[in-house]
Amino acid sequence: MAPFWLQRVQLLQGPGSLPDPQDALIAADGVLEAIGPEAAERGAALALRPIPASGWILAPVLVDAHSVLEDPWTGRAETLSSLAQAAAAGGYGTVALLPWARPWRDRPERLGLQWPDPLQLLLWGSFSRDGADGDLAPHADQVAAGAIGLACGAECPPLPLLERGLLLAEAGNRPVLVAPRQAALTSGGFVREGVEALRAGWPPDPLASEVLPLTALLSLACRSGGDSLILMNLSTAAGVEALNRSPQCPPVTVSWWHLVADSSSLTPTEEGWRVEPSLGTPEDRQALQDALAGGLIQAVAVHHQPVDAEERLLPLDQRRPGVAGHGASHGLVLPALWRELVQRRGWTPQALWQVLSWGPSALLRQPPEQLRAGSRRWLLFDPEASSGGPSASLAANLPLHALPPQGRVRATGLTAAACWQLDPSSAQEPGSPPA
Repeated sequence: MAPFWLQRVQLLQGPGSLPDPQDALIAADGVLEAIGPEAAERGAALALRPIPASGWILAPVLVDAHSVLEDPWTGRAETLSSLAQAAAAGGYGTVALLPWARPWRDRPERLGLQWPDPLQLLLWGSFSRDGADGDLAPHADQVAAGAIGLACGAECPPLPLLERGLLLAEAGNRPVLVAPRQAALTSGGFVREGVEALRAGWPPDPLASEVLPLTALLSLACRSGGDSLILMNLSTAAGVEALNRSPQCPPVTVSWWHLVADSSSLTPTEEGWRVEPSLGTPEDRQALQDALAGGLIQAVAVHHQPVDAEERLLPLDQRRPGVAGHGASHGLVLPALWRELVQRRGWTPQALWQVLSWGPSALLRQPPEQLRAGSRRWLLFDPEASSGGPSASLAANLPLHALPPQGRVRATGLTAAACWQLDPSSAQEPGSPPA
């Protein structure tokens, strides 16, 4: 199969770069062969038919700082293979999995999951043994086995345990991911307290469930070992305000869902209410977007938490929290954030890639993604194309009502060329990574 010659595509090469209209030559095996004048010369020499691509963006792959995969091999909600296919179709070249699994990934022999190139699967080790917050897990052994850092569970562990682990520093300078959340303070609520939650009839989750543990974590960040802390999934305006007041602010992530939805934007029957941390008010959503724009929050995480079809039938208050993201990332995460932040808020494409790719890479202590000749870690995004078709994910809790009418990943070196949609008038369903 002949290479594909993209003409005047908007190149976004790496951190600090601006979109630059250039030609690009992509081989049928997904390798980016050439960019700029060389691509145009080689395309003409091969007598290729150029593909008009002036409205498309050729950029590095996206990076997800934390997501969940409970059962990699026999899971009904998601498997290692289905997650790889869905992540690749959405342009996510790197995914970092939390240790939240059955069995809990808290020891070296449980940290052997891998994906085929060019996909990159990173694994967080566990801060506590079995995720029970009773004893410290073997930190040094997990790092030696390839863990990128240590992650706690869905809530903040006891502060004495957390402080002891940070002081011992058996993981060296590896990051420690902690959620500023205390389940005992939620009072059984699962929507952030506010007028919208009362109108919808959902039990409210008080602000204290985030603000109190966050205050303690910010204090801990100023002590010895505290520079390893990363705060996971900030969700409230009060939390943003606490960060602004803190003399030392650790890196922070936010879930994509808290940027595109709030308690006033969903009907009672729509997917997306039952999440951790709780879905916030419109004021929370605005504050999170502002903090992201100002650099107070550095990375957007998909925080994919799949639920199978049987569990989705349960009432909301009996279902495990979570919203699936990777499974529809081609039709949800990137297009939804493009619509929300670029089209509605006036963000630049490079600002969006900073929080979806380069910021998460920095948080994971990985080199920033860049467009390079010879690489397959690229994606081609069309903001105007009709949204994508069926997902490769097995998850039943995909919030498809959030699907924008436009925007999709037309092609990526992470998938086979047969799955690409390079004819501006064609429509193709997402596919799977090449073998």
